[in-house]
Amino acid sequence: MQLKNEAMLITYADSLGNNLKDLQKVLQGPLKDVVGGVHILPFFPSSGDRGFAPMDYTKVDPAFGDWKDVNALAEDYYLMFDFMVNHISAQSPYFKDFLEKKDASEYADLFIRYKNFWPNGEPTQEQVDLIYKRKPRAPYRMAEFADGTAEKVWCTFDEQQVDLDVTTATTKKFIKNNLEFLSKQGASIIRLDAFAYANKKIGTNCFFVEPEIWETLKECTDVLDAHNVTVLPEIHEHYTIQLKIAEHDYYVYDFALPMLVLHTLFSGRVDRLVHWMEICPRKQFTTLDTHDGIGVVDVKDLMSDEETEAAREALYAQGANVKKKYSSAEYNNLDIYQINCTYYSALGNNDQAYILARVLQCFAPGIPQIYYVGLLAGENDIELLEKTKEGRNINRHYYTLDEIDREVQRPVVQQLFNLLKFRNTSPAFDGEFAVKALGENEIEISWTNAAENTTAVMTANTKAQTFSIVETIDGKSREIKL
Repeated sequence: MQLKNEAMLITYADSLGNNLKDLQKVLQGPLKDVVGGVHILPFFPSSGDRGFAPMDYTKVDPAFGDWKDVNALAEDYYLMFDFMVNHISAQSPYFKDFLEKKDASEYADLFIRYKNFWPNGEPTQEQVDLIYKRKPRAPYRMAEFADGTAEKVWCTFDEQQVDLDVTTATTKKFIKNNLEFLSKQGASIIRLDAFAYANKKIGTNCFFVEPEIWETLKECTDVLDAHNVTVLPEIHEHYTIQLKIAEHDYYVYDFALPMLVLHTLFSGRVDRLVHWMEICPRKQFTTLDTHDGIGVVDVKDLMSDEETEAAREALYAQGANVKKKYSSAEYNNLDIYQINCTYYSALGNNDQAYILARVLQCFAPGIPQIYYVGLLAGENDIELLEKTKEGRNINRHYYTLDEIDREVQRPVVQQLFNLLKFRNTSPAFDGEFAVKALGENEIEISWTNAAENTTAVMTANTKAQTFSIVETIDGKSREIKL
């Protein structure tokens, strides 16, 4: 199924029920007509990071179901799959074969071996300091071979996620084969996860390395274009990188929106949000929440450092059951670039503020993505957080089918569903976008589809947290009540 301009659900295969069959029941039942697409977070056999350490892209984790279940979803929804272009599991047959056979392995060239990459087999401290990394030391793990020897291989993230060398013929073939396979399994979009880390080059920060990164992106795109599948590079960084990718006519993520909306609702001021909506890419997917946290790095220079800090502090002060320690080493999370919290709880479990946040998202340029916890206006899951001591689990609640049936009855959830149904069906959103500030605390966003003679206009007072939506078709106006 081709990509559609309709809201997309983001979910794990086992978060709305226990598996893919349950997910389909939920989509066809309580969530009927609420979303047009589904991003199924990695459903392959994996050795860590909730699916993001894939062992084999040709298989569905048996705990979730099989390819028939995925294909069944593809009949009714446009689907997004993940491809981790930067790494593969340490438990994958590829890395295991490498450990067993070393240089004789047909997969030896899949990995970045320190002895081959660095001139003296090791980086200098200056080179280590330059690398954009998630660890306080050089990014590596030890490869311990069957013959008793050991050497360092590049490892940006967890030790279960071994980096790939995207420059070799072996890796290029690996990427091509897997992208082609996934393209034939019902994917409408392939998300290139951790994309900016894929290219490494001595003397750089090894993050979004140009021009090499464009070559890697084109190689992936060429494969997917042949199957009419859209590519979506996933990058959390300065907003100018998204603008640069958009200039090349690729879809991008709007990861700046979550903090901008929080700032707008906490302060009441609309100027920063209006400015971003004026300049942001039009060909994008918008988010307020994801399986990770609420991104902070993405709003650098769109908000002042003082404004960003004020929004962070307001979140911790006004948010529900969220503490700074949940984004710390105590909860296995040292990522300073995100805050672990559900979006509903970030707004203090306030229904009125939450619906306005979603209205702003749905009227922003791009296709709205709604994380499953956000779709059910979920609160922070402190029980799961404390049980696992994993910071990000605060926003990764497992919903039973009975629980979903209860949650969808809540007025705030029904309002959100009505909003999404309107966003999915109004022809206005296939038209032209315009935004303006009506005052320090007031914003107007309009969509005009001249061909369909339809407009949708949203006005909001962000201090009072009130809004109205008016749709006009062939000159006849009606207020959209959620």
